[in-house]
Amino acid sequence: MEYIIITIAFFILMLVYFKIADKYNIIDKPNHRSAHTEITLRGGGIIFPVAYLFFIVFQFFFNGDIFKTSSAPNYLIFGLGLLLICGISFIDDIIDLSSKIRLIFHFVAVTLLLYFINAFQLLPFWAIPICYILIIGILNAYNFMDGINGMSGIYSLVVLGSLWYVNQFIIQFVDHDFIIYPVIACFVFLFFNFRKKAKCFLGDIGSMGIAFWIIALSALLIIKTEQFKWFLFLAVYGIETILTIIERLKLKENIFDAHRRHLYQLFANEKKVSHLLVSSSYAAIQLLINVILISVDWPDWVCFVVILLPGILCYIFLKTQIKTQISK
Repeated sequence: MEYIIITIAFFILMLVYFKIADKYNIIDKPNHRSAHTEITLRGGGIIFPVAYLFFIVFQFFFNGDIFKTSSAPNYLIFGLGLLLICGISFIDDIIDLSSKIRLIFHFVAVTLLLYFINAFQLLPFWAIPICYILIIGILNAYNFMDGINGMSGIYSLVVLGSLWYVNQFIIQFVDHDFIIYPVIACFVFLFFNFRKKAKCFLGDIGSMGIAFWIIALSALLIIKTEQFKWFLFLAVYGIETILTIIERLKLKENIFDAHRRHLYQLFANEKKVSHLLVSSSYAAIQLLINVILISVDWPDWVCFVVILLPGILCYIFLKTQIKTQISK
């Protein structure tokens, strides 16, 4: 009953946000990087910080304690980081902030995230800077990949669903609702986004918000199991983002400038493949990878080789083929 109430509430709040976004002109205008041609409401990803607020309220009323105990993380610390990064991202959705200002807020939010997963106590000091670079890199990768209808929504649903399965049937590493609430938020968002003509886009608030949540969950799982293979729950996004950055560096392009060099952009823009088909394909490939990771008990290094090497080769092959066809 709780989840039904939450789902209905999320739908109502999304409709209210659409009215606000329309009134205050919070929109996404197509540009040379865009894979869409029509003005669309931006910031639909506001549902994720809202989902966190609902989670906290229900935790308080049903469990009576939202603070850290001997067996539970401090969800308020996580929330501070999430709301901070979502807040600055939403402002950026509206007025285009300086990258330096965004980076400062991202740094503070990541610091809170590291505190949430107890990284400062568990990791050696030299590993902390690596964590900052890795987390900020994943956050921005998620932002880069959010370019066509349904992409990050359905991809996140696959990742969250995989994390829920592990938590439910293999090893519990977090409160179940801490995964279920963003899953519900994904379903509600996809209702408005996974369509030929999307009602809304995630916006930076959404891509940063859901990425922040997934990073926190993945980190908790990695710490609990002491297995790094769970990083590969984000393998598809990781391969695409890193190889695209390498390509742009080789071409001496500014990697922070807007572009259309991602493989999914080539499929959607140059090959005119349906956005929904491209998004579903990316999610299906990640789902297959996740099933393999959950099913096998290989050492971490074997998982990385078996997953990443074929993934990289397939990516390079597909991109080369498409570019060859386009150049003809």
